[in-house]
Amino acid sequence: MTSPTLTVVSGAPGTGKTTLAHELARELGCPAIIRDEIKQGMVLATPGYRAGGDDPLNYPALEAFFEVTKVLLRAGVSIVIEAAFQDRLWRPHLEPLVGLANVRVLRCTAPAAIAHDRIIKRMRESRHRAAHADHDLLEAIASGEHSLDSFVPISLNVPTLTVDTSDGYKPALAGIASFVQSGDAQKQGTWPSGR
Repeated sequence: MTSPTLTVVSGAPGTGKTTLAHELARELGCPAIIRDEIKQGMVLATPGYRAGGDDPLNYPALEAFFEVTKVLLRAGVSIVIEAAFQDRLWRPHLEPLVGLANVRVLRCTAPAAIAHDRIIKRMRESRHRAAHADHDLLEAIASGEHSLDSFVPISLNVPTLTVDTSDGYKPALAGIASFVQSGDAQKQGTWPSGR
């Protein structure tokens, strides 16, 4: 049996990661494992939960996310995983997975103004977003304590593709799927951005 493929969908908040992860998983015909959705499931089992501050569900959600990922990879299942992967916090959790799968990284990008508008829109349209303290993030942006441009992407020595999500996908979804499935990408370690 060949190694499964692990597609890591990364990027700053509001860059369209979750939407792309679900669409790509449907295109590839494999599961999508979404860190925020795991946390939302934990919130349902935690009466009186309130997001923000030192959130007691963040670490359990992180642990469950990576445990599910490892179980599926060890079973030979190719998967798409998504989270706001920043290099310093997430690379130590991702590096051990390189030995379990052919890893591909997608870096979602969009201008900060578009990402900001998406955060506001999802906060208004999804009651489940209350689990993720989007309101606190918007306040930190407004006060200058946080900038969406300060996001530090994952730096792994694996094939990596930047996807502009400003208006659809550049490259298109079919090109992204081709990148994920390409054996050449694994050999070369790089891939053209398609812009």
